[in-house]
This record gives sequence, C-alpha cells and structure tokens, in this order.
Amino acid sequence: MDRERSPARGFPGSVLRGLGGLEQGLGYAALVVLALLPVADAVARFLKTGIPSSTDFLVHCLLVVGLISGMLATKTNEHLSIGLVDNFGNPRMKRLVALGHKLLSAYILIQVALCGGSFVLIGLSPWYMIGFIPNQVFGAIIPIGYGVMAVRFALSAPVRGKARILPVLALLLGALWSWPMIAKILWGFDTPPALYPLMDLWYTLGYYLKIPAVLFLLAAALAGTPLFVVMGGLALILLQAAGGEVDVVANQIYTTLTKDSFIAIPLFTLVGFFLSESKAGERLVQTFQSLFSWLPGGMIIATVCICAFFASFTGASGVTILALGGILHAVLTKYGHSEGFSMGLLTSVGSIGLLFPPSIPIILVGTATMTNVVQVFLGGIIPGLILVLGVIIFGIGASVKTKIPREPFNVSAALAGLRASFFEILLPVILMGGYFSGLLSLIEIGGVAVLYIFIVEVLIHRDIPFRDLARVAAKAIPIIGGVLSILALAQALSYYIVDTQAPEALVRWMQRAITSKYVFLLFLNLSLLLVGCLMDIFSAILIVLPLIIPLGTAYGIDPIHLGIIFITNLEVGFLTPPVGMNLFLAAYRFDKPFVAICRHVFPFLLIQFTVVLLVTYIPWFSTFLPSIISFMP
Repeated sequence: MDRERSPARGFPGSVLRGLGGLEQGLGYAALVVLALLPVADAVARFLKTGIPSSTDFLVHCLLVVGLISGMLATKTNEHLSIGLVDNFGNPRMKRLVALGHKLLSAYILIQVALCGGSFVLIGLSPWYMIGFIPNQVFGAIIPIGYGVMAVRFALSAPVRGKARILPVLALLLGALWSWPMIAKILWGFDTPPALYPLMDLWYTLGYYLKIPAVLFLLAAALAGTPLFVVMGGLALILLQAAGGEVDVVANQIYTTLTKDSFIAIPLFTLVGFFLSESKAGERLVQTFQSLFSWLPGGMIIATVCICAFFASFTGASGVTILALGGILHAVLTKYGHSEGFSMGLLTSVGSIGLLFPPSIPIILVGTATMTNVVQVFLGGIIPGLILVLGVIIFGIGASVKTKIPREPFNVSAALAGLRASFFEILLPVILMGGYFSGLLSLIEIGGVAVLYIFIVEVLIHRDIPFRDLARVAAKAIPIIGGVLSILALAQALSYYIVDTQAPEALVRWMQRAITSKYVFLLFLNLSLLLVGCLMDIFSAILIVLPLIIPLGTAYGIDPIHLGIIFITNLEVGFLTPPVGMNLFLAAYRFDKPFVAICRHVFPFLLIQFTVVLLVTYIPWFSTFLPSIISFMP
C-alpha cells in the first residue's frame, strides 16, 4: 500500500487536521445514531408510542456514514481491490501501477462528485425536510464525499519533481470531461441551445470510446484500482455511450445509501469489530477447546464453529482470518496439527459462516431477489450446516490418521469456559430469537446487537476501555466505507444493465443455447466460481445476481434456492486460485508464499465444491425450512 503523506505543518496543516477531526466526528456521531435510534424506536413501539420520521432520519444517517466512511477508507488506502500486481509485480511495476490507479481514481471520482452536485441541485427538493434538516443538506455529502475522495487519491499518487503536475491534470481532465454536469449545475435542465452540438459530440465520443474504455477499466481492476472506482467508471462511460443522463449515477448512490435494509451492514460490521478487538476470540477458543478436545478432531470442530460464528457477523471482509488466524493457528499446531494443515483449514473456514444469520450477503440477496430476508436466512441454515459438517468430518479423519492426541473431558474446565464466554454465545440466540419471532425488525436487531456487544465487551468484560472505543470505530469505519462504496456504485452499474434489458436478452439466448435445467445449473456453478474469484461478494450480488434472477425464473428455480446457490458458489470462489480473496489474506496473515497457501487449501476446496454441487442439485436443502416455517415477520 502507498504510504499516506503527512499533512503540511503550519496553518494549512492545522486546517487539514481540523477538517479530518470534523470528518471523523461526524462519522462517529452518525454511527451512534444508527445504533441507538433503532433501539429507541423499538422501545417506543412496545410502549405504543413512536419516534416521528425515525426511518427517514436513519436512512439519511446511513448516507452520511457511507460517504464519510468511504472518505476515511480512501485516507487509509483500505478500499477493496483485486491488485494482482501487488502480489506478483516487481517494485518498479508496483509503483507505476499505483500511480496509474491513483490518477484514474481521481479522474473518475471527480466526475462522480460533479454528477452528485447536479443531482443534489436538480433532483432533491430544498423544501423536503428530514426532521428539521433539508434533504439537500444530507444530499450534499455526495458531491463533498466523492470530491474529497478524488483529491485524496490525487494527493497520495507516488510522484516526484515535475510529475507532481499529473494528479492536478487528472482532476482537471475529469472535470473537463464532465462539463455537461457543470452546465447542469449552472443552468439546470435549461442548457443553452448553443451547447447542444457540443453535447451531441460528447455523447458520440462516449459511444466510440465505450469498448476500449470498458476493456481498460477491467484491466485496471485486475491491476489494483479500487473496485468501487472501476464500477463508477463503467457506469459513467456506459450511460454516456447510451445517450443517457449521466447524473443518474448520483441518483443511484442516493437511492442505495438510503435503503433501510442496508442499515444492518454498518451495524453488524461494528459488532464484528467489537468481537475481534476484544478477547472474545480467546474466550471462545478456551470454551470450545474444553468442550471438544476430548473428541477425535476436537480442535477442528472448535475452529470451524468459532470461525463460522465470527464470519456470520463480519461478512466477507476477511476479518475472521486476520483477527483469529494467529490464535487458532497457535492452538492447532500446539495440539499436533501440521502448520500446512492448520493454514489450509483456517483459510478455508474464513468465510464459512456466510450462510448463517445475521450474514450481510444474505441480507443483500434477500433485497436483490425481493424475497423476505427471514426466508432466505432459513434457506441458508441447512446448506451452511452441511458445509460446516463437511469440513469437520474431513478434519476428524485427518486427526485420526495423524493420531492427534486427545484430552480427557474436564467438567470444571468446560463449565468455566461456558461461564467466561456465556454472553458471546448468547448473542446469536438473542438475535435469532428476536428476529425470527417477529418482535424486532432487521434494523432493530442490528441496533440491539451493537448495544448488547458494547455492554458485554466494554462494561462487563472490560476488554475495551472507553478510551479505545474511537480506535475500534476507526478500524471498522474503513471496512464499512469499502463495502458501502462498492454497493453504491455497483447499483449504478446494475441500473444500466437492467435498463438496457440485458437480463431479458440473456434469458432468451440461454434458453436457446441450453434446454436442460441441470446443464444450466452446472454452467451457473462454473460461472459463479469465476465471479467469486474476480469480484467481491457485495458487488457480485448487486451486479451479477440481477442477471441471474430472470434465468432462475425461466428454468423454474426457487428464488431462495437460487440465492443460496449464489452465496455458496461465491464463498468457494474466495478459495479458488488465481485470485481468491481469502488466499491473499491468508498469505498476508501467515507470511507464507501464495502458492503454498493454495496447495494447503486444495483438499478443503474440493470438500466445499462438493457441497456446492449438493446444494445446487438438491433444492430441498434450501427450501425445506422456509416451506415449513411460514411466518413472515
């Protein structure tokens, strides 16, 4: 990663530090509101009262959190990217590629910022109030946020001497290319007729540049340009080439980041960081060690259960591998498992909890397929258990083969472990009970989870002192920013794909090419494994899933079953060379060569691929629980 430059000293440096403090303060305040207002709303609802405009205020706080966390992720270089060159390139190549993606990011994001300015002035009413705050005030975070991101990318470009003019040129060229947005900001929709020929030329240039621009952006994504930037660039050039209104990109950003179902994303991510930054992992290791170490493969069982628990809260961000990899690797090797086996196991189970509540990908799939999220959660439980059991059975076999010693069961140690981690183990029980019973909404569950884990880790266990709360939030916010940035611009690209009727065209072509439902499912498996290698799960859900949904309908596949197939395939894609995300994270965490990690993961990859086939071709696994539990909270 490129090292961020220190702010200048003196008056400019003081101003920059002050603005940075304001930025973080607003982000923290919006996160606190996101966490506490749903809980207050739930209490008011039970007392037969209510909080006026609470949902409107919450979703606009989400907008603020999304953009500010995106700004902070840019500041710390933590946006999600593929970055093949970072792993295989020489230092000179890395520097050149870093320069390229910084300049490209600045060029694209200044265009998104100008689109945001046009949208806020034209698309949002100054008279519509969110509480006592005009809607345009909240909307202003879009041009400000993307403008700050553009400038930060430009300032962090690795340039020296005369080359320092390059970041300035990238910003200027991006602004000049977006002159129609500047015209809208100045004149609204009443653009002077004298500019019409220039507008026609601009659209024509976009049409002819479409194919080379798309190919260039895809190559840039592989080279390390942040994925949200690539998606924004694709949306901009494709809309321009189609003769559409380019500021629809900002419209989609606003629409996406004011969806109430997405409020759960920052909340559960924050819960995951409270767990990872406390000693919860150590307590859970101790508990499961005391419960299972007397069984063959006892520590395998403990490892898989702990990782599934953490991954269900942290999503596909890799927090599980990074937070627990060191602890669990030491325990596994202590019990006699080889270093290679331990690394392969931990890499493969880093995202094994994505099918269990309150998984963020499940929430997104429910939103994308317009299916009740509770039903999708239910659909993922049996496939998730099969996946967990598959890895556990293999681990037990390996333990027996290598004669891993077992310890006698100690009742006192087991009870002590349960007492120590009682509150963490109770967390999913409370969440699932409140959610599946219909007493609490998804947003309220997220707020309850944050408040509960705060009480447990800060007030009861005191693992996190009050002075460290800002540090925990500072670690969580860039991850939140990375995810929400991708979701916002992935939705803009998805809008173009749906608007061009690409899903319908794909259905017609596929039905002519493949008549068998089962052949289609195999084709779907292979395609999604490739998608899982090349894309993060969040952007894949918003970009690829809308293409898949009409195909599923055409071939008579239940939408819940389709959603579970989608997530399971992408989960395995994280382990699939050459660019599976978990492989790179494990190579970084364990300080081992990438090829060595791939070799150790291979047996677990085969197990998970077998589970993918079972889940794909036996829909009962995904549809049984939703069919027998018919309540719809």
